[in-house]
Amino acid sequence: GGGHPAPEVSLIVRRDELGRWLDDSGAAWTSLVSGAQAAQSGRVPGWTLPDRDVAIVDAFTLDVTYATGLMNLVMAIAVRPGAGEVTVVGTDATNEVRFEKNLQGRFVRVELARFAPAAPAAALTVDLNAGHLTYSEAQVAQQANPATASQALRDRSLGDPRAIVWRGDGGRGWIAGLGSNNVVVVGPAGERLAPSGAPDAGAIEVAEGPTGLALDAGRDRLYVLERFAGSVAWIDLASEQVAGRVTFHDATPAAVRAGRRFLYDTRATSGLGHVSCASCHVDGRIDRLAWDLGEPDGVVKPLNPAVHNLGMGFVDELLALTFGDFHPMKGPMTTQTLFDIVGKEPLHWRGDRDGLEQFNGTFQALLGDDALLAPAQMQAFEDYLATLTFPPNPHRNLDNSLRTLLPLPAHRATGNFSLPAGAALPPGNAVAGLALYRPPNPMLFGFACSSCHTLPTGSSAAVKRVGGQFVPVPPGPNGEARLGLVPLDSKTNRTLKVPQLRTLADKVGMELKQTESRAGFGFTQDGSTPTLAMFLNAFELESDQQVADLIAFLLSIPGSELPVGSVDAAALEPPGPLSKDTHAAVGHQITFDEENREAPEALARLELLRELADAGKIGLVAHARQAGSARGWVHVGGGLLAADRVGESTTVDALRAGATSGAEVTFTAVPAGEAWRLGVDRDGDGHLDRDELDRCADPADPASAPAPDCLFRDDLETGDTARWSASSG
Repeated sequence: GGGHPAPEVSLIVRRDELGRWLDDSGAAWTSLVSGAQAAQSGRVPGWTLPDRDVAIVDAFTLDVTYATGLMNLVMAIAVRPGAGEVTVVGTDATNEVRFEKNLQGRFVRVELARFAPAAPAAALTVDLNAGHLTYSEAQVAQQANPATASQALRDRSLGDPRAIVWRGDGGRGWIAGLGSNNVVVVGPAGERLAPSGAPDAGAIEVAEGPTGLALDAGRDRLYVLERFAGSVAWIDLASEQVAGRVTFHDATPAAVRAGRRFLYDTRATSGLGHVSCASCHVDGRIDRLAWDLGEPDGVVKPLNPAVHNLGMGFVDELLALTFGDFHPMKGPMTTQTLFDIVGKEPLHWRGDRDGLEQFNGTFQALLGDDALLAPAQMQAFEDYLATLTFPPNPHRNLDNSLRTLLPLPAHRATGNFSLPAGAALPPGNAVAGLALYRPPNPMLFGFACSSCHTLPTGSSAAVKRVGGQFVPVPPGPNGEARLGLVPLDSKTNRTLKVPQLRTLADKVGMELKQTESRAGFGFTQDGSTPTLAMFLNAFELESDQQVADLIAFLLSIPGSELPVGSVDAAALEPPGPLSKDTHAAVGHQITFDEENREAPEALARLELLRELADAGKIGLVAHARQAGSARGWVHVGGGLLAADRVGESTTVDALRAGATSGAEVTFTAVPAGEAWRLGVDRDGDGHLDRDELDRCADPADPASAPAPDCLFRDDLETGDTARWSASSG
């Protein structure tokens, strides 16, 4: 730390097969974690993590048992025929290992686990890359640097497995690596096998982003969904090589296509070919773990008041607290989401990275790659991350409003008020919670929650108090925002960025006051605060109901449509940055037939979707089969639907009223701005889908246009299609 004493920080420990809790040096902490001294770490004696990875449901009794301790992230599951074994593939983290240099290039293992449903405790796990990667300091000749292998070895690695399928006799299986763009062959015990005709246990090369496998034993083919490439390949199982490929229409935006490989591609961005940013930031989200990426040989990064937005100009002034520099020994910090981080800089828990470009060194220092990304590649990565949007919030009403009665089954009282510790909290009122969150309700040092955790994201704001107003802080040299930092954590890091609050629901599950905890990490930067109720102990609340109300609101923050503060500094509620998220109704569907087309509840929901579409909050599309043909419609306002043929239209009520069995009508709420493409013009070429089908064009190919001298007809008797010359009739 450049001569600066390191702060005292938490320690990550891992339970071994004997039930001992060990750190990365082998020192035992069992007594403090689950033994006689457990109270010193806030736990109860006998505390443990069940680590339930696969649920086993008895189809007759509905009893549930679990296979436990398999791996951190289970990504795909399949039953191996013959033996009846359940097999899963995924990754396991080594996050108990401290410091970036010790984790470089080898912080996860790609694994297969197998177990018999009747005896899940006897599960066996194998490392799918163990045949060519050792991860140790004493590497084979091709791996002089333990974090960097030759390209030949990287090409054999499997990264980010997302699919597994077995041959009918269970003697041979295949696993698709989303990150490594390959398919590997395995035997019954999960051992890597050589593809047919190959000299060793290498891999079958496929196109980018394989996410699905389907076995066609009759044709001796294995089909591979190459999701990122927009294609389906088939592997001839006699040669175990790709024998053909067909493409499909892929509406993925260009920025996503160009930049997502820097999140997922394990061979292009890591030294051993099996890890990537997505190993921890799973699909841009989190792995629910904490990592100590401290740098013992690092240097202190000084706080720069000319660059860093200290307290938005009023927190430090009013509280008279001091900020601290950024020490390289930062201690454990939980993985943060990558959703909607662009434009919300500075980044990281401490705000010590001014912009995404300052993470470029991670590709070498942590992933072990040979080189940094080029500036254009880093920009492509940032452009991709800028597209990541929070999904619909399941804790909100269908119209995206806050619920006044939200059950909180996973949240328990702390014993500070009338309910005993461990008792279930009552349902929360998120509307009342919003009122508690905002001024004039003081929560700490006279400030409201929204004074620092501004709405609608829950993070701070890129504003500065000047006189009696909050004025915008100009962006940095690379366009990065300058959200405010606060000096409230004196235990570890004196300076922190105010964290956004849109992933709180993803972190629920840690319990210290009961013997079983569903999660090993909770809230705050190191995950040491187990529950939201315990976190709220630090604030000025008066009852268990207020705790429940505030939790209900915190779980409901994603979704926007919340107050955004004021430029008036006296209001103590700065205007926060906007949130990139999705309306709660998006994805909701209603299917009508003759049995429910007049049902009051279904009609009310459809009317609500129509009203939301009229207000521009969502798009609304419909699909059905009419006269044997697939048809689509898009809501264009006032209950009117434009059809997928030019000049044709109907109404929401008329289409619904005509729904019957075999000709059901499904209405779908879609993101605003996407309805036309999803309803009537799939490839976005300006030619409507049914017009293209009628005139021998492909509605999934923007280069294909209707031919005026050609008619295309669905044969209702045989299901075949026929092409007819317009001149011959």
